Amino acid sequence: MCTASNYITKNHYFGRNFDYEISYNERVSITPRNFKFDFKLIDSIESHYAIIGVAAGIDEYPLYYDACNEKGLSIAGLNFAGNAKYLDEKEGMVNITPFEFIPYLLSNYANVGEVKQALKNINLVNINFSESLPLSPLHWMISDESGAIVVEPLDDGLKVYDNPVGVLTNNPHFDKQLSSLNKYMGLSNKNPKNLFSKTFDLDEYSRGMGAIGLPGDLSSSSRFAKVAFTRANSFSGDGEMESVSQFFHILASVEQQNGCTFIADPDLYEYTIYTSCYNTNEGILYYKTYNNSQITAVKLIDEDLNSKELINYPLINEEQISYIN
Repeated sequence: MCTASNYITKNHYFGRNFDYEISYNERVSITPRNFKFDFKLIDSIESHYAIIGVAAGIDEYPLYYDACNEKGLSIAGLNFAGNAKYLDEKEGMVNITPFEFIPYLLSNYANVGEVKQALKNINLVNINFSESLPLSPLHWMISDESGAIVVEPLDDGLKVYDNPVGVLTNNPHFDKQLSSLNKYMGLSNKNPKNLFSKTFDLDEYSRGMGAIGLPGDLSSSSRFAKVAFTRANSFSGDGEMESVSQFFHILASVEQQNGCTFIADPDLYEYTIYTSCYNTNEGILYYKTYNNSQITAVKLIDEDLNSKELINYPLINEEQISYIN
């Protein structure tokens, strides 16, 4: 399970919590403009926008979990188990596999508007990456400074939703998640007035009582409501450090601690393996990992973006502590 969000101050920020029970040696992967992308059913792309993102460290092909390109378009794929439907090849469509979806879109398109037009002709086909690596059931949040959309692969093709709250988690379908926020419309960042009764007084015994009823469990629906409330009420300056710090605090409101979501014996639990934050305007990827709470940054623009070779940086997973004395 995972949580994605965007956040806009002076720049557009985008990222996610990657929650899972097993790490696949995640790494920061930079795809320069001349890295050759081979696809299963369509022609290769030899020249494209440069891309930076977090990918599985299991192959030379950048299997991106989340990424953004040099134009500021960003995408994250999140688990959509039991609902994602990948189809057979269709004549007249752009037939790509789900693991090619992020590379294809970020290679070719500069903004959400262009992606919405392209999605009309895209068909996600049911072809595994390899025999040992089957497809994951996913849906995607796609975002830039103009707004965000959610793309869900269903029985009748791709369903595209505008995303006014700038948040995505997992099940159920996005429209149901959005509708579920209606039951929280009475919540506020201010303490409530006594509407319970006019005949007796009730005491404001604590700050934060306006948000009583906001869920705090780790289910996808609860995380959706919690991070939507946190994002909508977030306040920071528009400087880079303030914005980045606030973005990590938004996603920290729904991070998963190891041990709280049991998966299987022996001792297998889902936890937040990493949290990413992209300044998509500047092409900077910031990240933290479960065992390294220090923010690490990688700059797209500082690499040779006209190269043909993939550039990889393993995630730093050891805790970095600044000793004062």
